[in-house]
Amino acid sequence: MAKKPLNIGMVGYGFMGRAHSNAYRRVGNFFDLDYEPVLTAACGRNKKAVKAFADTWGYESTETDWRELVKRDDIDAIDICVPNDLHVDIAIAAAKAGKMVLCEKPIARDAREGARMVKAIEKAGVANMVWYNYRWVPAVTLIKQIVAEGRLGKIFHYRANFLQDWTISPDVPQGGAGTWRLDVEAAGSGVTGDLIAHCVDTALWINGGIRDLTAMTETFVKKRKHADTGKMRAVGIDDAAAVMAHFKNGSLGLFESTRYARGHKALYTLEINGEHGSFMWDLHDLNRVEWFDHSVEGRLRGWTSILVTDGEHPYLGKWWVPGLTLGYEHSFVHAVADFLKGLQTGKPASPTFREALETTKVCDAILKSGETGRWVTLK
Repeated sequence: MAKKPLNIGMVGYGFMGRAHSNAYRRVGNFFDLDYEPVLTAACGRNKKAVKAFADTWGYESTETDWRELVKRDDIDAIDICVPNDLHVDIAIAAAKAGKMVLCEKPIARDAREGARMVKAIEKAGVANMVWYNYRWVPAVTLIKQIVAEGRLGKIFHYRANFLQDWTISPDVPQGGAGTWRLDVEAAGSGVTGDLIAHCVDTALWINGGIRDLTAMTETFVKKRKHADTGKMRAVGIDDAAAVMAHFKNGSLGLFESTRYARGHKALYTLEINGEHGSFMWDLHDLNRVEWFDHSVEGRLRGWTSILVTDGEHPYLGKWWVPGLTLGYEHSFVHAVADFLKGLQTGKPASPTFREALETTKVCDAILKSGETGRWVTLK
């Protein structure tokens, strides 16, 4: 039976534009779905650069104004892969035009913008998803499944960190195409919206909502040259954050993120401790889960290393034979597969915009606590 085409309009052609484009191209080779993504148009302000991107990935056409892309009748879904300050206008316009909307994380610079996006999306009734891609790493999905089954019993602790080191030099500029994440006007925040947001999204998904939190935030380099103007400007983003939280299920949460951890390029780890067992996961060994099962006989009790590559593991039955591993890019393929499956079944892929808004609310609370030094209660 012929597949239904889903015409994609991609806004942005950077790192995430590449990751998403690869996922659209690969998903149909491995997952049997009713819908087939078609790379219909790529959009970016630099005509030459977006044309090169479109040629590389096989997009049929290009646009240099996202408003023109949204108007097109041959576009079914708008995928937003541009700096955070552009998310709200593009998402709302796309929803009003009746387009499906997929958006890179975080959903917006703050919860106020995010709430406007959710309102427009839900009023239009269009399919939507936010790309918190680490949910779709099979090992992380396996942890979610086992916790949901109650195998850990009562949860006591959830801890996660995301460490990098790429902004230590004061010579790294803020703003511009490559370093917009250091510009508060474009990004909204620093490591909180960029890195801790991943930790929080996964935590809310696995362990449920957060009741309240307190945080420390720090900006180590106070002024940086702006890439567009060449002028020195105060830095408004957070370089590092450390968070303590109470989850609604009574467990305690610890989150840490920094771009000043020399030697770490992308160290994302999580650990969850329950009355019957514990899980640990590390992005640098993303196919592996460390599992401690207290019910095992004492003589044999200890940490077990599980290589998540068997067909019975999440998503793995669609790929290779047991023992052969997947990579970072496969998480995006799984995201597309779930989104397309959601179109078939009518059960939306998660996280939706509304679900992703909860993560942004937590990020706002982190920033507020970092500024005031006080505990913040999540409403």
